[in-house]
Amino acid sequence: MPFFSLRLSPAAACLLALLGLGAAGCARRDYFQPDARVGVGSTAPLPPGADSVQAAAGRHYSRHWPTYYWFWGRHYRDVWAAPVTAPVLRLATAVPGGLHPSKMGGGYQSISMTLEGPQKREFALRALDKEPSKTLPKVLRNTFLLNAVRDATSAALPYGALTVPPLAAAAGVPHARPRLVYVRPDETGLGEGSERFRGKLALLEEKYDALASRTPDLAGATDFLGGESMLKKVYEHPLHTIDQPAFLRARLLDLLIGDWDRHEGQWEWAEYRMRGGRVRYLAIPKDRDQVYFRFDDGLVPWLASRRFIAPQFHTFKASYGYVPGLVKQSRFIDERGLSALTRADFRRMAADLQRRLPDTLIQRALHRLPPAVYALEGPRLTSYLQTRRNALPAAADDFYLTLAHAPTLGGTAQAERFVVKRYPDSTTVRVFSAALARHSAGDSLRFQRTYFASETHELSLDALGGDDVFEIFTVGTARPMPLRLYGGAGHDRLQLSGSARRLRLYDEASDMTAANARRPSLPRKSYRAYERLNDD
Repeated sequence: MPFFSLRLSPAAACLLALLGLGAAGCARRDYFQPDARVGVGSTAPLPPGADSVQAAAGRHYSRHWPTYYWFWGRHYRDVWAAPVTAPVLRLATAVPGGLHPSKMGGGYQSISMTLEGPQKREFALRALDKEPSKTLPKVLRNTFLLNAVRDATSAALPYGALTVPPLAAAAGVPHARPRLVYVRPDETGLGEGSERFRGKLALLEEKYDALASRTPDLAGATDFLGGESMLKKVYEHPLHTIDQPAFLRARLLDLLIGDWDRHEGQWEWAEYRMRGGRVRYLAIPKDRDQVYFRFDDGLVPWLASRRFIAPQFHTFKASYGYVPGLVKQSRFIDERGLSALTRADFRRMAADLQRRLPDTLIQRALHRLPPAVYALEGPRLTSYLQTRRNALPAAADDFYLTLAHAPTLGGTAQAERFVVKRYPDSTTVRVFSAALARHSAGDSLRFQRTYFASETHELSLDALGGDDVFEIFTVGTARPMPLRLYGGAGHDRLQLSGSARRLRLYDEASDMTAANARRPSLPRKSYRAYERLNDD
């Protein structure tokens, strides 16, 4: 998701609107370059047999006065204007068996479409440049603010995704394999997408959709699912689970390369069917648009990226900076995909990634940038990655503490028993499922974790569906960890032993009661029930 399609805080929206609307002028109608080709012959028709071209991803981002850069930032403007060599996209030979157009894609900014190959294999074609006009209300689309939003695309490194495969492979993370292509200015083979792609540089990569797309690192996968489909299964039955250690490995790689835009829509999931009816889901990252993001080098973006405005606009530097901002955009999927992992798990995984990513590998990965781009940014990015790798355990610790501050744990649609023991310095949660026991030789334990008061300031448990039981044991008379319990759609029961201090109950059916506890109240919007499928 390109960053200006995000839901900004009111402060961020007001600041950007005031800065943009306060400047004179209207949106430029000829903002984008008509053709990415540069150099001798770039204005002539492209010969039918041309195999490659010299092109620049977006030279329009570098045509400003020095004072403009002071105000809005230099970002990666020189990279967008740098000449690179790109092969011309030929649909008939791009992959064995050829490609043909399927459906248009893209969100509020991306120009993308799906191409279909043999055996129903699908490929994504995504233009490097963006068109963010739909991120603004119609009334603002002809104002200077649209120019500012368009210009912010220059904060992304357009070729950054090319460097990720070697890093991901060494880290043990499934990954896409993007390649750079140029779409002819007279291309007609993309159907309704032809006009939108003509004359542009783009990335072509295979999607994990058909089983024929399985790579060696995904051998044994029985299906591929999108994020919402995966979560439906996970919250329907406890036999379906996310591979949390593998997801943590992927998320720590995201931290290393500064990919802050890892919301739940940025993942595909490989399904693995196991003994006893269990199903495991392995995360596959996609859409590496924001790796090595550089945003805070101008007055306006520096202000916009402050912690109290929009800290998710996180600039890639040698230091990790404000880690809660770096992971802010992915909070929804992190909370669901890392819920059972401990601080020690985070530290061990970070140390393992350090060993897997030596200097030589990082250097090889950055040399996948086009030569002119590497000359501009390669040495600096290499140095940054090496320094960040050395500091990864500390960043992983900050990441863990961010998630541990006020977690929410959800049940499933099946009946479950939540056994909670509250001590003065910690709270232990175990979740048992009768449905799980029927498939696992009597083993009904679905979840177990201890939350420490030094890390967790508040804990929420949501039963979701089924007839659930909360057994709450409070030991001692000291102030226990605040606990919020949400009854689900079924008939829920509360069994309370010890103090009911700092215990809040929320249940739409109001049947979750105990003798010495308050009656449950309806969930307030600020403490809404656990959303299973998407962060809306």
